[in-house]
Amino acid sequence: MTQPARGSVRFRNVRKCFGTFTAIHDLDLDIETGTLVTLLGPSGCGKTTTLRMLAGLETPTSGSIEIGGRDVTRLPANERDVAMVFQSYALFPHMSVLDNVAYGLEAGGQSKAEARENADAGLTLVGLAGYGGRLPAELSGGQQQRVAVARALVLEPQVLLLDEPLSNLDARLRRRVRTEIRELQQRLGFTAVYVTHDQEEALAVSDRIVVMDSGRIAQQGPPRELYEAPVSEFIADFMGEANVLPCQIVDVSEGRATIEISGFRHSLAARAATPGPAKLAVRANAITLTPDRGTPRTGKPGPENRLPGRVQSSAYLGDHVEYEVELESSTIFVIDTGTADPLPPGADVSIGFRERGIALIVG
Repeated sequence: MTQPARGSVRFRNVRKCFGTFTAIHDLDLDIETGTLVTLLGPSGCGKTTTLRMLAGLETPTSGSIEIGGRDVTRLPANERDVAMVFQSYALFPHMSVLDNVAYGLEAGGQSKAEARENADAGLTLVGLAGYGGRLPAELSGGQQQRVAVARALVLEPQVLLLDEPLSNLDARLRRRVRTEIRELQQRLGFTAVYVTHDQEEALAVSDRIVVMDSGRIAQQGPPRELYEAPVSEFIADFMGEANVLPCQIVDVSEGRATIEISGFRHSLAARAATPGPAKLAVRANAITLTPDRGTPRTGKPGPENRLPGRVQSSAYLGDHVEYEVELESSTIFVIDTGTADPLPPGADVSIGFRERGIALIVG
């Protein structure tokens, strides 16, 4: 057996119970060194509990946790060689930025001069050279977040843990800071475990996403795989709000499946599906709308083998229009970026699918 790489993480059959409630069910998870893995899921799914067990802030009821091949299951937080960036940043308001970053180094035994020198290098690393003399209150939210990251990185941990690190920032600042965190992680090559409930954030920063549901891993893989090839209705809906439509697989040949919905047919990757009833995940931006001027809804395929529908509501949002469209058996959500003039409620339309953004649910 090869020696596990420094910075790797391994959960083996980890269970966490709070009284009679089981928060984590027999978790098996491997995180390779130098990767950024995001634990993603709705509130109560177990992602924060998993992070806290890795940090040493919670103790597993059973199972084991390894960091860099070392069993840390029962070790206290200060002996695990990890550092955590909290949601609230947890900066000392009365201390300068430089002293905030140096605090952990001094507590670890470095002299004040050495700690301040290393802290100054850490601030330079995150693009805050020259900010050491300021108080946290004199910085923007994004700058405070970078101070928290610098304070963690100067400790040279095997694993950096980030717990909802952008939740206190506005939307525009979140986009910028998440890009900065990702660039820093890739440039320095450290291992990071990132917790968020924001799907877009997870897609933007991750090498791999682990989606959790009710204390279990629902699916894990690269961002594109989870978005384009969900294994369940839960994943399809959670990773980008997909429409889930019942369909019939009428033929499978050479890796392609032909599906049928109310007479409308479409071909797509089979994903090991077999003929019979199935479910189709369709992203809102993978649907095309064509006005059917004066064409009654007959329940039969529209022109050019398209599905008939009727607009229930429309909302103009600048660079796109959002629609709810009633089909024969369901209502779908559509994002249309190709028109500046929204179709009014009551308009008859024909529905088509693009090549990407559609997948059979095979789980």
